[in-house]
Amino acid sequence: MDENPATAPLPGDGPLDGDPGLQPERTALAWGRTVLTLVAASAMSLRWLPDQGPFVLAMFGLTVAAGTGIYATQRRRYRRSVEGIRAGHLTPDTAAVFWTAGACVVLGALGVWLVLN
Repeated sequence: MDENPATAPLPGDGPLDGDPGLQPERTALAWGRTVLTLVAASAMSLRWLPDQGPFVLAMFGLTVAAGTGIYATQRRRYRRSVEGIRAGHLTPDTAAVFWTAGACVVLGALGVWLVLN
């Protein structure tokens, strides 16, 4: 059976725990939805560019940076979750949650300020 090398999975890309319905996969999907939401919010903020100017670009940059940070660390969080489940002791990734919440609060405040000015 020939497999296309371009679409073949990379080593370590499959579920590490053997059960695709476990918590790490659901968490990875939730972080993926968060990235998608940030990308959509950054695209929507560009509609204010002609009226608000460079301030919107700063807001766009912050949104893209937050989404990129989440995407870049997603594999690490997934592996940490799988290893924690295997070991029977999993601690929450509070830093990721606080950074994401902080970015959302800052972006929300900037959005409110942008609309009111």
